[in-house]
Amino acid sequence: GFISQPCMLPLVMYSGLVNKHKPWIETSYHGMITENMDKVLLDPPLVALDKDAPIPYAGEICAFKIYGQDAPFEAVVLNRTSGEGVLRASSPVDCESQKEYTFVIQAYDCGAGPSGADWKKSHKAVVHIQVDDVNEFSPVFREPLYKASVTEGKIYDSILQVEAWDQDCSPQYSQICNYEIVTTGTPFAIDRNGNIRNTERLSYDKQQTYKIMVTAFDCGQKRAREDVTVHIDVKPVCKPGWQGWNKRVDYEPGTGSKQLFPKMHLETCGGPLSGVRAMVELQTNHIGKGCDRETYSEKSLQKLCGAASGSTDLLPAPSTSTNWTMSLLTDSGRDSDLIYRFDGRQAANVPDHVVPQNLTDQFTIATWMKHGPSPGLRAEKETLLCNSDKTEMNRHHYSLYVHNCRLVFLLRRDFTQVDTFRPAEFHWKLEQICDKEWHYYVINVEFPAVTLFVDGVTYEPYLVTDDWPIHTSKIDTQLTVGACWQGGEVATPRFAQHFHGSLSGLTIRPGRVETQKVISCLQACKEGLDINSLESLAKDIKFHFNPAQSVLVVEGQDADSINTAMTKVSYINSRQFPTPGLRQLHITTTVQCFGEDTCFYIPDIKAVVMVLPPSEPRITIEGPNQLIRPAADLRGPLGVAPFKELHITSTVIKGDTHRPGVTEVMHNLDYCDILVIGEELNPERESLEIHHSALLGKHLDATNSTSGISIYGVDSMAHYEQALRQVCYRNWQAAALTERKFRLTCSELNGRYTSNEFNLEVSLSVLHHSAHVEHVNHMAAQAQYMRPVHHPLMMHSVNSHMSATPPAATAVIVVCIAALVAIVVIGVYRIHATHQEGSREDEEEAKDPEVDWDNSALTITVNPMEVIYGSFTFWESEEEEEEEEGEERVGGMISAESDNTDEEEEEEEEVKERKQKGKLEWDSSSVTY
Repeated sequence: GFISQPCMLPLVMYSGLVNKHKPWIETSYHGMITENMDKVLLDPPLVALDKDAPIPYAGEICAFKIYGQDAPFEAVVLNRTSGEGVLRASSPVDCESQKEYTFVIQAYDCGAGPSGADWKKSHKAVVHIQVDDVNEFSPVFREPLYKASVTEGKIYDSILQVEAWDQDCSPQYSQICNYEIVTTGTPFAIDRNGNIRNTERLSYDKQQTYKIMVTAFDCGQKRAREDVTVHIDVKPVCKPGWQGWNKRVDYEPGTGSKQLFPKMHLETCGGPLSGVRAMVELQTNHIGKGCDRETYSEKSLQKLCGAASGSTDLLPAPSTSTNWTMSLLTDSGRDSDLIYRFDGRQAANVPDHVVPQNLTDQFTIATWMKHGPSPGLRAEKETLLCNSDKTEMNRHHYSLYVHNCRLVFLLRRDFTQVDTFRPAEFHWKLEQICDKEWHYYVINVEFPAVTLFVDGVTYEPYLVTDDWPIHTSKIDTQLTVGACWQGGEVATPRFAQHFHGSLSGLTIRPGRVETQKVISCLQACKEGLDINSLESLAKDIKFHFNPAQSVLVVEGQDADSINTAMTKVSYINSRQFPTPGLRQLHITTTVQCFGEDTCFYIPDIKAVVMVLPPSEPRITIEGPNQLIRPAADLRGPLGVAPFKELHITSTVIKGDTHRPGVTEVMHNLDYCDILVIGEELNPERESLEIHHSALLGKHLDATNSTSGISIYGVDSMAHYEQALRQVCYRNWQAAALTERKFRLTCSELNGRYTSNEFNLEVSLSVLHHSAHVEHVNHMAAQAQYMRPVHHPLMMHSVNSHMSATPPAATAVIVVCIAALVAIVVIGVYRIHATHQEGSREDEEEAKDPEVDWDNSALTITVNPMEVIYGSFTFWESEEEEEEEEGEERVGGMISAESDNTDEEEEEEEEVKERKQKGKLEWDSSSVTY
């Protein structure tokens, strides 16, 4: 027992003193955990010690407890005896949510026994946990699009800066370490901070906009998921000048006035202005005679402008009647302007019957001239017009010539008028004479005063020299164009002092001078510059045109008012069929600043107006192509009207190429020529003429000859139609006529547009002898609106073997008298109808044209061997019928036709003829002579 007591006593004593000490841990810990992982690396390691060891329970560690607000960690005891533990995440740890954690940890021993009673805890130790980042996010740019602009010609250190960011929490993975330009071949570079710069000088003319793509990398070399777009605009260096204008403006004919610069504005680069002056010039020197003028003949233009009649055209279009210009050179392709070019070798003698013989103290010489200096020929006179002796001597009576770029007019009076020194030579020195441009020259002579008009502007001579009058002689004179005729004092008569240049429309009008109004009209342009909406212009705007409206000057005090005025500048062409092609535009501008004359230079502008080709008209002449008339009609005082059923129309093709349409248009004509086909007219037996009354109230004149009639003047197609319908053909020896053919053509713009050739044949309604004779209609081609009326011929063949007996002849005479009585009744009726219709005007006839019917139905043939065959007459009145009753029975052929025929009258006559058919028709087999 004794021995056992000592053994039990220590146990009792030990159990009473079993858990005397607290566990011990470090006072602080530092740990690290990788996000999205659960293991924490601690420094120092988590270990708890207890001095009660190795006593069971009291010296063992049972737990680690964490105290902290929502700390997502837990501590686990790995070995109770050694006190080792581990710290781990109880839930996922995200660095982007929280980078660090701080909390308190305590160690607990196992207590005094297995029940865990009387356990002790260590002091509190502080734990600092840092969350280690993972590179899970890509860089993202802060802007979806970057824009910048640069001025051309400059090198920039930084044009703009792009910026990207990263959601990662650590500096390593959240910082952007590099930027890169993805687009290749661009003149730009980028640094690691995102600054973009240009590597070369940019040019606005070369490229105005650049589009580049940029990407970014974080410090973990993770690339941005999406690249960003950068737009860089290149701006031109601010240069003063006009902006917003088009180099080409298309002009559609017939559209009136069109704005040339609707969006034009002046860039002044912010400079203070005190005044702006802009000059707009329309250059049309390459078109015809200097611009788009009316290309009618000179006579037509004079009529159109109201010029006095009686002028002589010395340079007409070549023809059979005006053949002296055939040898001259013409400028082709000039929009039908009749232009003659003289190269120092051409000249023409004007026939004596054309030369005006009555040049008194008042007359006018006018011409278009284009002339330049002639190197090496400065001492030589260049003659436009010269009237000199034809033979024996070489005196110049009057002439117009150029000498050393001076225009000289020579006028030598005859001794019969006065025997004293008189003004003889008139000199003008003008730039226009040798500027190689077209100008219109008019010399008005009111002796002793001579005035020159150039393009409508008056110029007095700078030098007038006197001379003696020319001694009277019987020597004939010769008028020449393009040189002067040397007919005497030389071995061989020849031309001298040739002209070098171009002439057109050279005319002389004796007896009076031309007014300035008519001169301005004759040389006026049909195209030019214009200003629209004058009321919308600023009050300080001033503008003025030159006489031809080819130059416009606009002045203003500030850029805004000038901009408004320039947008109103327009081009206008009033011709119905303008000349297509380019017109050059030239704008010069000067700017004044305060205290300075000119402060900066505004570049000139060169643009073009493109006049599009007009729709060309097709002029069509329609009507009957054949006119058959009895001889009596041709012998009558009024003759026949060959073109009474004439119609003139004009059409154009309009619309696109897929759906073209034909549209009838109304425009003027300038001449219609009726040409005799075959032998010329014989004035002893026939004539083709138009009465002066047919031209009254119209802008028309007419000339006629044995070759035909020419009606000219700028007038409507309707007036030409009315005049042509009144052209009369007479033949007072019609029995000898087989047929007479005429050809009609009409023109617009001096032959630029011509009609079809309309041919018409006039023939006699002569009856031939055959077993069966068909009726011959006088209309070879009927107009659509005309209703054909056929008149049957009532006749039989005559047996030439039968002899006529006196009783048969008596019967024939009785029948003829009966027929004549019937015709007299018809004539009285028709005279009554004529009086009722006599008030019709020419215009009404044009609307409801009369038809000249063939009255051969009333022809009675008795014997083809009679001396007189085919005698016809007009019946004017009942008294005239009675007087001529005996004469009209000659040859056995009787015909009655009123001078004023109508459809109604013809129908009446046809009815009468049918009623008398039985009386007028007989068997001639019993006729004997």
